[in-house]
Amino acid sequence: MLDKLWMINTAVNHFVWGPFMLVLLLGIGLWLTVRTGFLPLRKCGLIFSKTLGSLFHKQDRSKGITPFQAVSTALAGTLGVGSVVGVATAITTGGPGAVFWMWISALFGMMIKYGEVILSVHFRNREKDGTYIGGPMTTLENGCHMKFLGVLFALLCIFASFGIGNAAPSNTIAVTFHSYFGVSPMICGIGAAVLVGIVIIGKAGRIMRVNEIFVPVLSILYIGASLYLIAARLEFIGPAFQMIIKDAFTLPSAVGGTSGYMISKAMHYGISRGVFSNEAGMGSAPIAHASVANVNAVEQGFWGIFEVFFDTIVICTISAMVIMTSPYFGSMLDGVQMTVMCFVDGFGHWGGVLFAFAIASFALSSILGWYYYAVQCIRYLFTSPFMLLIYKILFLAVIIIGACAHLDLVWEVADTLNGLMSLPNLLSLILLYRIILRYTDDYLRK
Repeated sequence: MLDKLWMINTAVNHFVWGPFMLVLLLGIGLWLTVRTGFLPLRKCGLIFSKTLGSLFHKQDRSKGITPFQAVSTALAGTLGVGSVVGVATAITTGGPGAVFWMWISALFGMMIKYGEVILSVHFRNREKDGTYIGGPMTTLENGCHMKFLGVLFALLCIFASFGIGNAAPSNTIAVTFHSYFGVSPMICGIGAAVLVGIVIIGKAGRIMRVNEIFVPVLSILYIGASLYLIAARLEFIGPAFQMIIKDAFTLPSAVGGTSGYMISKAMHYGISRGVFSNEAGMGSAPIAHASVANVNAVEQGFWGIFEVFFDTIVICTISAMVIMTSPYFGSMLDGVQMTVMCFVDGFGHWGGVLFAFAIASFALSSILGWYYYAVQCIRYLFTSPFMLLIYKILFLAVIIIGACAHLDLVWEVADTLNGLMSLPNLLSLILLYRIILRYTDDYLRK
């Protein structure tokens, strides 16, 4: 059964992450970057003042979800799993050159995320209770007048929430605790399901509040610990960057065909893991951004640019340096185990313990973030609360199943679902790019 599932997933994966998808992602990102006059570079000061700079002003919580809560939830969907473990799996599977293609995906992904957020805010629906539902599903329905694609995206997002947003982080928790503490994957899965169940009982706003606290704290701790490890191995930083650039385009092999294959493999895993890391192009993160009340679409889009920069350019690069400067780089360890051992080598036994709990916390935040995305899609598709109840039960069950699943299969399925979600979302960017340009021009003029 697993062999058949692997074969089917491999065939679909090769299609959705083939040359067409890679060209589409990079092409749309480049197009929007050029048409907006290289906005992330030209207006980096303005973007900073409207994102991190705005945190020094009091956030109005009386009107529902705040912009920072939306960003925290979006980052929760990827930090730890996508930006830490995802980097390790990209390097072990696609080679060090995959990191270079993660940077490229982020460089153009900033404008893709920016455009997604603007469209999601512009075309969102206001519900009877005063809350908002938005994302590619409402953009496709209200903007492109293609409701069938909006429904398709919502269904794909719900399915993806069981993979990238559930089984993958649950498996990460299980592998980390099993390899370091000897805890059985089943026990890890049950424990994670109980903790998630406690949070998701009640309104979805609770998820936003939890992520608003956990994500910044965990990010600061992880960055601080990683920079300490990198500082202790400064002499290896230069060679590591050289290896990334060299491996992105060449292979120390005399066989040209093999070299071309490896370059293609580095691009495949680098760009697909880059999308896994920053979600630019997938359309999932704009679902959280569209929930913010009384928001300026362009300023919320600036948060999208910040997400991609922080997630991939900052966190992924730091993670890559921790791995590539460690004595375990090139070993037979898989992504999670290699990352754990990097911290054990630098901080000793307690460093491994702290990292294991940090990864678990990151993964739980990721699960909660993707649960929120799926709930919004369910609200878009169904009016009956019974469907939400069924989803909650299945979601908690998959946490346990994912903890016991095979790591490679979990990641490959997650990659495939990411690609399938991207197709209708990228179509909306192509059809509605003029709205993105108009919003940008009007905002900058004022």
